[in-house]
Amino acid sequence: MKKDQDTQPELGRTAWFNPLAAGLSPLGRIWRVILWAFLLYVISAPFVMWYEYNRAFPPFFNPVPSQSTAPESQRATPAGEVFTNTMITLSQGMLRAWLPNDVFYPSIFLDNPQNFQMGQLEIIRYSTRVLRDKLSRQRTTDKIDPQADRAFTDFSNNPHLWIFPAAEAKFNDGIQALRAYRQGLGIGKSHFYPRADNLIELLEQYTSLLGGVDTRLSNAPRDVGQRLSEETAGDSTQQGEKMLKVAVPWNQIDDNFYFARGVAYAMFEMMLAVRWEFRDVLQIKRSSELMDSIVDDLRLADFEPLVVLNGSRDSIFANHSLKLMATLENVRQKMINLQQMLER
Repeated sequence: MKKDQDTQPELGRTAWFNPLAAGLSPLGRIWRVILWAFLLYVISAPFVMWYEYNRAFPPFFNPVPSQSTAPESQRATPAGEVFTNTMITLSQGMLRAWLPNDVFYPSIFLDNPQNFQMGQLEIIRYSTRVLRDKLSRQRTTDKIDPQADRAFTDFSNNPHLWIFPAAEAKFNDGIQALRAYRQGLGIGKSHFYPRADNLIELLEQYTSLLGGVDTRLSNAPRDVGQRLSEETAGDSTQQGEKMLKVAVPWNQIDDNFYFARGVAYAMFEMMLAVRWEFRDVLQIKRSSELMDSIVDDLRLADFEPLVVLNGSRDSIFANHSLKLMATLENVRQKMINLQQMLER
């Protein structure tokens, strides 16, 4: 009897984790496989997060054609091609790892790159809106370009949807629409009008976006709890400013910071394209230097602290939100000055 017991398989501590151990029931093997899959997933999660984090921040690129063959290359490039190529490149970089619609561990916790990508998306949306309504039309009575309209519609899709339809699918369709529009530029089917009034409209949209971004950043300090509303300021028909609660929760400080960084990154690339497309207008209006200054200031917004601090104004610790706000507010004021120069 004792000899028979010795020959029976025993489940020791090491065999307990082994799904191929002898003497296990089919259900026991399944549970051990599930356990091992879960452990491997938990162990690999930090590496997955590191990989996705790095992919979510695309590198800077130069959208301007090579100057080696200028001025021949300038004449060979259709108006609007650089502007469109820049939006395509930004969109493709954004979709390398689209995170805002992730609903699974671990990438669901990568809120900083998610907000960075949302900032990029805002610039693409604003740019495609102006492309559809202004840049691709000679006058407001002209027919809207179907590909520009399709791109604007696709990029306006809910960025948090992961199915029915997935945000990536709609954004990819928007990229295809921009490619079709670019192809139309080459054969004369689509148009791009780099006029001063169109540049003014584009700058107006960008300054409006920067105004909202700066407001979110300026509300970060802990001593800012309430602000006086300004909706009716200067309106002779209405009045009634009131105090509004604007305190930003501590867990949203870095969200606003990275959203602003995403806006600054994409706007930097778009302004490089704008400087190329509207170079003749800028030269005529003697505003090329101001445009160069705007581009240089946007580049200064590319900084990533180890921790987004929210120190008081007189603290030895930095307040990264106010630092970024000061940079972007300077850009916004220069854009307003550029609009005024173009209107003269």
